Amino acid sequence: MTTLFDPIKVGALSLPSRIAMAPMTRSRTDQPGNLPNDMMAAYYAQRASAGLIITEATQISRQGQGYSFTPGIHSDDQVAGWRVVTQAVHEAGGRIVNQLWHVGRMGHGMFHADGLPVAPSAIAPDASVWVVDPKTNRAGMVECPVPRALKTTEIAEVVADYAAAARNAKVAGFDGVEIHAANGYLIDAFLRSSSNKRQDRYGGSAQNHIRFAIEVVEAVAAEIGADRVGLRISPFITQRGMDDPSAPETILEMAKALARIGIAYIHIAEADWDDAPETPRAFRSALREVFSGSIIVAGGYDKERAKVILDAGLADVVAFGRAFIANPDLPHRFAQDLPLSAFDSETLFGGDHQGYTTYGPYAPGA
Repeated sequence: MTTLFDPIKVGALSLPSRIAMAPMTRSRTDQPGNLPNDMMAAYYAQRASAGLIITEATQISRQGQGYSFTPGIHSDDQVAGWRVVTQAVHEAGGRIVNQLWHVGRMGHGMFHADGLPVAPSAIAPDASVWVVDPKTNRAGMVECPVPRALKTTEIAEVVADYAAAARNAKVAGFDGVEIHAANGYLIDAFLRSSSNKRQDRYGGSAQNHIRFAIEVVEAVAAEIGADRVGLRISPFITQRGMDDPSAPETILEMAKALARIGIAYIHIAEADWDDAPETPRAFRSALREVFSGSIIVAGGYDKERAKVILDAGLADVVAFGRAFIANPDLPHRFAQDLPLSAFDSETLFGGDHQGYTTYGPYAPGA
């Protein structure tokens, strides 16, 4: 039987275990400039025993930002900051990929000159994002405005931004990239009829709905190699105005194209809130049939649930999010059946070292 501690080859990456650290927004960058810093390097290096680290979502451009203090990878200073992070992780024996992100309509107007985020169509997401008011320095959740629809000619520019971000990730020393196409962000919004009402070649049929995603993947793969590219999906998300019964079939069509391109993995972000829709076994099996690369799953998994899905052959790697926050030595704790520490939810977004790098390895009686 496959276990969490078995090595695996995922594309070009050789992982010592099937335990991944899931991407988690923590908003700890230096300002101005959304710069990765030494504190972030320490945070990720503490967790380098993961088979694979997937970084927090990282905006590919100024236009791609929607939350405060999230990192970018589109300026020279940002690339230099990330280079410190990757070097720290590699020196600690880890592997790390950068999650490329454009929030689309899931953002606040304060990050845009005209006050409007961009999206496939001018439809608000019925969602809020975490921002810090630059005048009062107060942080909180703020409702997203109605976005403006991208012009057809602008879409090629966004694709080019993804390619440039992938090129920057390579310069910064990342082992690969994961393209964020889940949770209502820009690529996901193109995939769904609930958020995409376009009448051009990017809307209407399933093939048109996946066109933007495929163009992005091809552009990124051309920069760093398809075997160093992953893509995150959330087929069954219903929040953020993303409820679309046809989305799973559209995503399976996309997966067929991704298999032809030869990307390393698909990462399923499973909803993990109360009463959230489950990911059906039929979808997992169908994805296995059409996609030949590795499959990563994330969403409220613990050690036992991870064992079940690995034993069933429906996933190759399991990513853990919240558990890695307070347990930087999570693989060791899993291997030795040690208790897990709880994280402080008050220190998730923004702040300093407290609740970020202050969690230590397991200590009996601590």
